Amino acid sequence: MKIALIGQPNCGKSTIFNYFSGYKAAVSNFPGTTVKFTVSQVVFEGEELTCVDLPGVYSLTSIDPAELESRNYLLAGKSDVIINVIDASLLSRSLELTLELMSLERPLVVALNMMDEAARKGITIDAAKLSEQLGVPVVTTVAAAGRGLTDLLHAAVSAGRGGVRPVQTQFSRDVEEEIDSLADQLDFSFSRKLGLPWRFMLVKALEDDPYVIEEIRRRDAEAVHWVRNSQKILAQSHGRPPETVISSERHALSVNIFEQVAKVLPATKPDWRERLDRIATHKFWGYALLVAVLTGFFQVVFRFGQYTENFLMGYLTAAQGLAKAWLGVQTLTYSVGEGLLMGIFGGVAIVLPYLLPFLVGLALLEDSGYLPRVAFLMDNFMHFLGLHGKSIIPFILGYGCSVPAVMSTRILESPRDRLVVSMLAVLVPCSARSVIIFALVAYALGPYWALGVYFFNLVVIALLGKVSTWILPEVSPGLLMEIPEYRFPTLKNVARKSWHTLKEFIVVAWPILIVGSLILSLLQFYHLEVYVNDICRPFTALLGLPATVGTTLIFGIMRKELSLIMLTEALGTAQITTALTLTQLLTFTIFVLFYVPCASTIAAMSRELGWKGAAAAAGLSLILALILGLLTRGFGALVFA
Repeated sequence: MKIALIGQPNCGKSTIFNYFSGYKAAVSNFPGTTVKFTVSQVVFEGEELTCVDLPGVYSLTSIDPAELESRNYLLAGKSDVIINVIDASLLSRSLELTLELMSLERPLVVALNMMDEAARKGITIDAAKLSEQLGVPVVTTVAAAGRGLTDLLHAAVSAGRGGVRPVQTQFSRDVEEEIDSLADQLDFSFSRKLGLPWRFMLVKALEDDPYVIEEIRRRDAEAVHWVRNSQKILAQSHGRPPETVISSERHALSVNIFEQVAKVLPATKPDWRERLDRIATHKFWGYALLVAVLTGFFQVVFRFGQYTENFLMGYLTAAQGLAKAWLGVQTLTYSVGEGLLMGIFGGVAIVLPYLLPFLVGLALLEDSGYLPRVAFLMDNFMHFLGLHGKSIIPFILGYGCSVPAVMSTRILESPRDRLVVSMLAVLVPCSARSVIIFALVAYALGPYWALGVYFFNLVVIALLGKVSTWILPEVSPGLLMEIPEYRFPTLKNVARKSWHTLKEFIVVAWPILIVGSLILSLLQFYHLEVYVNDICRPFTALLGLPATVGTTLIFGIMRKELSLIMLTEALGTAQITTALTLTQLLTFTIFVLFYVPCASTIAAMSRELGWKGAAAAAGLSLILALILGLLTRGFGALVFA
């Protein structure tokens, strides 16, 4: 049995999916997180089920690439039962999608989620009455606390086995008459050939759904004439476009159902969430709060990382001393041992002290609901760059990892925006590059220098964005994005989310890091690293870096963390400030920050933009890194002279 979870953005469906299947989908208090569907196998009551987490949608008529994934999956009839997850605190609006899903005439279960939020707003809902109105099972849940989710899965399995069908909603008489008139004109076999319910196809045709219209035209071009005629009659009788008429009908039905099943207590005085929002979204204090939050975030990450790194590096130095005493220095055994030691300790003592607090802090900001406020504040900035306001979402996700940042560009309707934002989002310092910034710049020069690197990065991205609007001019529409409620992040979700990314480092990056360190150690023992360094010499010489760091740039293309660990291996010391000047250290950081994205990011870009687009992005980023590296070298010569 296949169970598809669908709902409007930020309704909690990914949280429910993770409860069923383990932590396999990205979850945050941030709309647009799910941009592709995630599949997992679940065993329930001795039966193996397939659960599918679909991207959030507001309607089954959409041109958004991410939302189209959900629509196409549902229309293909791949699921045996649909779970429609609803934010109970936004019941009236959420029911509009429910009414569309009901017209698919498939087994459907409604998960009335976030009942705690509804209660906080003074909304009480009669779930039994709602179930009667819709003709489908309705289960109340609080996904963040795990309440009602087992009952939900049981209801979904029962609905799938029983083949329960929702009741059919009826629009106003004149709309129904036009639907009946169109039904008389079109061939009934169209819906069978399309694999769509007859009434669903008729309504979507009246709504001018591009997919349905194109499929009808492909089979009978003359039939489109009857559709256009019905649309014209509907538009003339209501004085609005036909798609607006149908949407208004669903809205009226949703409000009517809400009024019958829900009661709302009189409004009370604003609570702390509303008072906080007045500050967080204020045209002046909002930006002041943003600066304060980011400064505090950087201070915590730096202080924790610095203290932990200093503590652990003492053990690394002691271990190196013991290895030299036992194995000698100029021996193959020592080279192998040192390579393994540097790889293992590099992950523990250099990467993890900064990576762990960074991931936890980012998860806290996401789950609290603050990041959507950041997107709201940055909307004007995005339009200054000539980009859609939603472009801020890939940029924010990029601070965690460039791969989901590139994939999330699917939420942008314009191909031009997707191209430009993909190329710019990979320049955002991901968690791996953030570790390099903290471990090198913050450690050697202080946290405010690291903050300066981030600010410099934003300035560069802003300038490139402005240039892109001159090269590829296009008017971008305004930002329309869900601003979710503030929530207290749960320890369980923050821990799971942090571990989800941390596990990738431990399972994927750390073994590569250890093997890379071992390979570099062997190359040094056999004096072969000079050939690799010679290949990179044009770059290192131009940037004023020691030739020995050339190998680190090669390894950095595999994983950005490798640049940092290989640097300690190549220089022969964990105390990097004794081997590099401050100018060289800053130049190396800026170059690594902007040069060729890691292999995983290039693969993601190839899926979204094609190999030509990915290759162009890699080439342009390398040129950009060289230019900025040269500028940094000149800046360092003036400041640190």
